Amino acid sequence: MTISSLIDSLDALGFVFSLVLGLLFLVFQVWLIATLARRILGVPVGWPRAIFVALLMSLVLMGGVQFIVMGYADDGTVSDANIGPALMLAGLATFWMFALGVAILMFLEILVPTGSLPNPVSFFRDFSARRRRQARYFQIMRIAVRHGLVSQIRGLDKSRDSHRETAIALRETLNEAGVTFVKLGQMLSTRSDLLPPVYIAELSKLQTNATPEPWDVIQSAIETSLGRPFSTAFSFIDEHPLASASVAQVHTAQTIAGDSVVIKVQRPTAVRQVQSDTEIVLRIAQWLEKSAPWARDLGIVGIARGFIDSLREELDYRVERNNMQAVAGALHKTNVRVPAVYESLSSTRLLVMERLDGVPLGDAQHILRTMDDAQRLELARELVSATFKQITHDGVFHADLHPGNIFLSESGQPGLVDFGSVGRLDPSSQQALAMLLFAIDKNDNQAATDAMLILLDRPDQLNERAFERTLGQLMVRYRGGFSGAGSSEMFTALFALVVSHGFTVPPQIAAAFRALGALEGTLRLIDPSIDVVLLAREEGRRIATAQFGPKKIFEQTEMRFMQAIPAFAALPRRINKITEDVEQGRLSFNVRMLAHPSDRGFLNRLVQQLVVAVLAGSATLAAIVLITAETGPMLTDGIRVYSFIGYVLLFMGFILALRSVVLVFHRDFRGDDDHY
Repeated sequence: MTISSLIDSLDALGFVFSLVLGLLFLVFQVWLIATLARRILGVPVGWPRAIFVALLMSLVLMGGVQFIVMGYADDGTVSDANIGPALMLAGLATFWMFALGVAILMFLEILVPTGSLPNPVSFFRDFSARRRRQARYFQIMRIAVRHGLVSQIRGLDKSRDSHRETAIALRETLNEAGVTFVKLGQMLSTRSDLLPPVYIAELSKLQTNATPEPWDVIQSAIETSLGRPFSTAFSFIDEHPLASASVAQVHTAQTIAGDSVVIKVQRPTAVRQVQSDTEIVLRIAQWLEKSAPWARDLGIVGIARGFIDSLREELDYRVERNNMQAVAGALHKTNVRVPAVYESLSSTRLLVMERLDGVPLGDAQHILRTMDDAQRLELARELVSATFKQITHDGVFHADLHPGNIFLSESGQPGLVDFGSVGRLDPSSQQALAMLLFAIDKNDNQAATDAMLILLDRPDQLNERAFERTLGQLMVRYRGGFSGAGSSEMFTALFALVVSHGFTVPPQIAAAFRALGALEGTLRLIDPSIDVVLLAREEGRRIATAQFGPKKIFEQTEMRFMQAIPAFAALPRRINKITEDVEQGRLSFNVRMLAHPSDRGFLNRLVQQLVVAVLAGSATLAAIVLITAETGPMLTDGIRVYSFIGYVLLFMGFILALRSVVLVFHRDFRGDDDHY
């Protein structure tokens, strides 16, 4: 190797080393600027935007510093006399370039806060799914526009009760939009506390019947859920569905052991379609809550979230299996049957259950005609008793008691099917419902008011006396029976009453009232002359006697007394300590202000903003005074030392002002750095 080639190699190596060193310095500089900018702003700015701004400022800074230094150079060299002022001005320029970067970050945080943009990785990864969702969203919007729903949606503010055209447009839009929206409409049709009667009537017409899937698709879904060929579990499956809905199909079958069963199998595309549509439902609800006052009054986003949660549960057949077992446990001492579940054959998307003898009550007229009046009355009492027992005693109840979900055997024994909608009540709500039934039977509007206040979410500005009087009038109206009116009318009137007084009805309480209201249609099929309210009062009297009888009161008193024993045991010692403190002058009261962390956090942020604003203002005023001063030593030709110090103070005031502004617009200190 010659000397010249060795020198060339060393030069190349030096160039590479310098390049690597320069890149490392640039990376360190970018990291330092990004870190300082995030610290100064005092809010969780996303790292990607902070690094991008820091890189941009670093590139501009290198050119700016070089330009300033070269301004003091003579023939490419800075003299010793000029090197000091050049470095000071370059440092000042560095400060102001940094301030510009912080300002850019501040405006980005105000205009596009951290976390409001999707993660870039997920953005590209989910691009196709997002495009499908947007296409589906525009499809639904086109359906709504075609039916005239969008043009009428704001008109709901004026007179909701008279807007039959809007109700029809809503029903037609939901019906055409698909399974998720049909189920949304069906859910809304049960909320008499939320919607006027005209909407309830229209939405009640929605049906979820659908064209059956081909048998090979259903067979594949069954075998996927079983994890083996269906012939290893079933000796026979009827290829023709017993019922076909938009989410699932029901087939009759026979197990290897010879048991007659019913198979409920979920359609393969149901989960994907529902997941896509539920996101759209939530977005539409958010848009409505922003654009329509009536939607804000209803709290439509909360309703949408509740619907989405219930729909996701409905897609998991393990939930329905647990519901069936819970209701079966509640009714095990009654004459009402609940199908047994074959747990070893069931899964998330497959439910195998016992096939009940008989037919739906809506198709059981030939059985009812063989029963005399006493037998029909006894059947009605069994159903009423079973329903009230589920609601007020066990706290778990079938919430969809329409005639299609109640089977009647040839011997006249009732049974329940379809447990996708099951309500659950906590013990205090169960007791409050029993108290309400007892108050209705005794015509005690004060006790009924107390029960309603326990059941419902009490509004802040409630006129309790006016509510008590109106409730008493409603009780008197229906005390002697319905006189041709249905229990659904009573519950509609009750919902209208509580809504007019500002109450909100918890979903589970609404489900309990809905179950009682739906039971009326069933009882009318058994015997049109049955007085539902009198049956309900009889059952309510029996439940109230059991709940508030001497034995039950003694048990509750005993339980409360046992809970109070530890407090009673410690009471003498605590009283003695208080009297000793009073006697010796040591009694004091400790009142902790701002005990909650959120209160302390609010005060801390308020003081922080005040201090930062005062410091920013003081630094800015001092800077203006120094910059405008016409005396003092000269730093360079045309620049005084006082002016230089003034620009440094102005930089500090500017930075503090940026921090103060961003704290005003960014109150939510989430502490999560994984944002963009």
